[in-house]
Amino acid sequence: MSQTRSIMAMAYQQKLAEKLTILNDRGTGVLLRMNYIKKPVLFQTCLDPKLRPQYLTDKTMEASVKYINKKFPNIDFRGNSQYLVGIQKHKSEVMVAMSSYYDSFIDVMEFRDHVYELLNTIDACQCFFNIAVNFDFTKNYLELIITYISVIIMLSRVEDKKVLVGMYNCAHEMSNGSSDPAYPRLAQMFMEYEQPIKKLTEEFGPHTKGVTEALLSLQMLYPRRNLPAEQWRSAQLLSLLSAPASMLDPACCDTMACEYLSLEVMERWILLGYLLCHSSLNTNQSSQELWKMALRSGLYLTIIRDETINIHKITEDYFDGLKGYSKRIADIKECREHVTVNSGAMHRERRGFLRNALKELVKVLEDEPGLLGPKVLFVFMALSFSRDEVLWLVRYSENIPKTKTPEDYVDSYMAELLFYMERLRTLMTKYSRVVQRYHVQYLAQFDALLLNDTMQNMYVCPEEESVLMTSFVSTLLHCSSVSTCLCCLMLQAYTSVSKAPLSLKEYPDLAKVMNMTQFHTKMLDNVQEMLHETSDLSILCFYPRVFEKMFSQSSEEVSMQRYLMSFPLVCSHFNQTVHPLCPEETEAVEKRSLRLCVTFLEEIAKQTSSVILEICSEQCNLNDQLLPKHCGQTISAARNKKQKKQTPKKGEVQREKPGTESQRKDRAIVTNMDKLHLTLTELCSSFSGSSDFTVFNHIVTPAEFLISHLETRLTKIIVRMAHYNQTTQEIGRPSDLLAGIRAYTASLHTLSRYLSLDVTRLVKNVLLQQTQPLDSYGGQTITTLYTNWYLEGLLRQASSNLIVHCPAMHCFVNQTIENEQSFRAEEYSDISEMQALAELIGPYGLKFLSENLMWHITSQVGELKKLVIENMDVLVQMRANFDKPEAMANLQKRLPAGENVLKRMTIIGVILSFRAMAQDTLEDIMQKHCPYLMGPIESLRDMVSPDTDIKVTLTVFELASAAGLTCDIDPALVAAFFSSDNSSVDEEYKLTCLLLVYIAVSLPILALDPNSYYSRHYGGHHNNIHCLATAVNQLSAAMFTVESKNIEQHLKEFLLVASSTLLQLGQNVENRVDGKNRDSIYLLLHMIVEASPFLSQDMLESCFPYVLLRNAYREVYKNYIITLG
Repeated sequence: MSQTRSIMAMAYQQKLAEKLTILNDRGTGVLLRMNYIKKPVLFQTCLDPKLRPQYLTDKTMEASVKYINKKFPNIDFRGNSQYLVGIQKHKSEVMVAMSSYYDSFIDVMEFRDHVYELLNTIDACQCFFNIAVNFDFTKNYLELIITYISVIIMLSRVEDKKVLVGMYNCAHEMSNGSSDPAYPRLAQMFMEYEQPIKKLTEEFGPHTKGVTEALLSLQMLYPRRNLPAEQWRSAQLLSLLSAPASMLDPACCDTMACEYLSLEVMERWILLGYLLCHSSLNTNQSSQELWKMALRSGLYLTIIRDETINIHKITEDYFDGLKGYSKRIADIKECREHVTVNSGAMHRERRGFLRNALKELVKVLEDEPGLLGPKVLFVFMALSFSRDEVLWLVRYSENIPKTKTPEDYVDSYMAELLFYMERLRTLMTKYSRVVQRYHVQYLAQFDALLLNDTMQNMYVCPEEESVLMTSFVSTLLHCSSVSTCLCCLMLQAYTSVSKAPLSLKEYPDLAKVMNMTQFHTKMLDNVQEMLHETSDLSILCFYPRVFEKMFSQSSEEVSMQRYLMSFPLVCSHFNQTVHPLCPEETEAVEKRSLRLCVTFLEEIAKQTSSVILEICSEQCNLNDQLLPKHCGQTISAARNKKQKKQTPKKGEVQREKPGTESQRKDRAIVTNMDKLHLTLTELCSSFSGSSDFTVFNHIVTPAEFLISHLETRLTKIIVRMAHYNQTTQEIGRPSDLLAGIRAYTASLHTLSRYLSLDVTRLVKNVLLQQTQPLDSYGGQTITTLYTNWYLEGLLRQASSNLIVHCPAMHCFVNQTIENEQSFRAEEYSDISEMQALAELIGPYGLKFLSENLMWHITSQVGELKKLVIENMDVLVQMRANFDKPEAMANLQKRLPAGENVLKRMTIIGVILSFRAMAQDTLEDIMQKHCPYLMGPIESLRDMVSPDTDIKVTLTVFELASAAGLTCDIDPALVAAFFSSDNSSVDEEYKLTCLLLVYIAVSLPILALDPNSYYSRHYGGHHNNIHCLATAVNQLSAAMFTVESKNIEQHLKEFLLVASSTLLQLGQNVENRVDGKNRDSIYLLLHMIVEASPFLSQDMLESCFPYVLLRNAYREVYKNYIITLG
């Protein structure tokens, strides 16, 4: 009796349940720290030369490292100080650098001590273990043993542990005069665990009875869980539809927690447990059968994350050194052969079954989420079974045994299994309130009554257990699952002690009720913890190559593309792998998680955007066939057929009409577009599954990746559709590009049928970038391409008179057939093409085009000013004597470079004429898109008068010009002259006045050019001199505005000088050469007045007889008629 009381007192005082809980959590943290110190790649740790601690790779420390490795643990700090000079110099820094590693090894030692103490206490209490009775107590006990074994194995794998500890102790002794107090025991531990398995088996000899008892309690559970897929299928496992009549009945059993216990965890318990407590394998047939069954399941066991051991090899090597274990070695070889032949196929079949079972389960629960209440156990079982299969495949993907069927270790359908696992997790999270509400009622109306009845039927209930039971029932009534779990574990610990007044194994009904009730209480507020326990896939973070390979294999299967989003969703699990005891690894795990997540999303978005844009390309090609430019052949064929039927020539291919691609005799014929739409449907389904999710506090939105990819690729496609060739100066017509963009846009808008995507925002972003010189990635846009082409391709040839500005047709045309060009100018400059250009590049693009045009104009003006400066004296005299014919004739002879002045002014006029055409089409486009905005702008422009302040005027004109409206003063020219003028205002004013004189007195020279004749067809001159009218008016208005002078007054002066000069040209009757194109030159004066908002016909008539203009018009039109006749 006294012995019984002492055992019970020990059980109560030692707090076995609390210590198991704390040590398991502590052991996990210590294990992660050992993994952190050992890992060479993911973390900054010992084995990677670039990532090892600084003092392990420092050349000054090489001698110290070698010496410590050689002499450890007995390091002579004084007798061989020459080897430790490096540590002596940096002893403080070495202590700081090594302290975290040293403390981690101290944690291992302390953890070992606490585990020894607790295991001895449990043995002294003669505790009873049975997974089906005291589930939590047995599970925590086995988990503590396996965690301890894993810590010791990881410790033995840290190669630099002796150096790390030795260097710290050396620095400590040099700094403090004595070794660290813990160093001798730590060094002794390192030496003892040089061969970890041997030492561990010696330590666990006294615990064999308890470990064996706990493991044997799995002999009913493990075989039932480790069944092939055929038996699962025949039992209709996980099916809610197999028994429709009982669909609403709650899923209950005697061992609820065992049903979702991980198969991998049980195998680790069995194989590592029997490795350390191997004596029972020769004495207990049940142990032997259980051990052999676990051996047949696989070759490798997970220690932590991606650290594995070949349990067959380790066990065989250890047993090889023991007497009487030859039969066990033969068993191992037999099991290894069985694994090699059968394991891959068995797990492949299981994954195939689980894919279909989870699919059915998800479909039913999506349709009837209320079933999550009674059937929630099915969800956790499905998740646990699936997680085991995923982890098995991951573990063996890099450890494939030599087999004839390596394809069993590759699964291109993994995406589907992961997808349905994620769907189940999502359903549980979404409908957690449903589950909670169901179990609140179930606990109150069934569990509480059943537990109360069970307690009343107990014939004995000691005081301590009664207090716990009362607390348990009270907690149950208040529906608090956290405290219920701990209370249940404490009760199991107290009632599992030998000779306990209330022995749990004598009350199996109470154990069943407690296990069932505990599961139901977890459904109140521990759902997320349960999901983590049954479906955590964070181990994939540490198998990046395997994870990426699975994704690649699944993405190649069209039927799997709808499930690809499960891969980035799995990355949201990875934050669960970190531990407070190892905070250093959090940043590295976060970076890897985000990298993997982004990699998968980028690849999915890349595939989806490729399919989308390929469909758009096909639609663009079909749309191109309907353009008017392709109808000529059809019209010609129809006309010939109407006049006379012609048989096609032999071998001539008949052109198919648009629409024939949609005609097919058999619907079973699958076209390329059918395949593309099918693929698009599958890929878009993956995006529609999750709008956003969280990875390490980063909210990830998958659709944004697709939008980003579409934006990037669409930008490149639009630029490519322009067909710009810088070498040959070829480019596509703006109207063709606009038609192509509209076809792409129309196809993109069909995406709304597949997923919720803001296509309008996408298209606006892309097209808005095209209105800028460079896109967001620094690449050229169509604005830059068309600006370069119109400047270098069209306007440069127009300045050489190869292309003529045609005011009558509002375009540019090629000059003659002899000068055959690579393009027809009117096909790029007529109203429809300029409107298409304005539609494409918009006001921003046209502003950029205008800025480039202004740069060329200011360059020409700069050269003109140089000519004015060179001839300033002559020009001053001509300005003063313009009404004296004889003086002007003499001065004219002294004035050179008149042709150069007129040529440069003509170039400026051509540029400004082109800009005016662009502005006019921009106005049309703006009126089309935003007429309500254009009205106020026009009214504002019309309100400007000559009396308005010039700053206000320029501001209003700048607004109006940006909208495409014509202004009396060009604000772009004004801004260009403001930025280019460096001299004083008076000097610039003088140069401007003399430049106008220079132009006026040089006009008669134009009569010498044979191309200076006026064409009625063109509405201008063949050498583009009609553009002088635009150049004179706009340049003078802008330059005098900059100089704050009266524009009208100085244009009148120009008109007087020009009229006087041209009248002298008319008086020269004898020299026929001068009068060859005299009439055409007279018209130029009239054009200047017509184009000017500051001059009038009355002003012209006051200085130039109207009769001359009338006769000039008659002559040029008469010549034109005669030419046609």
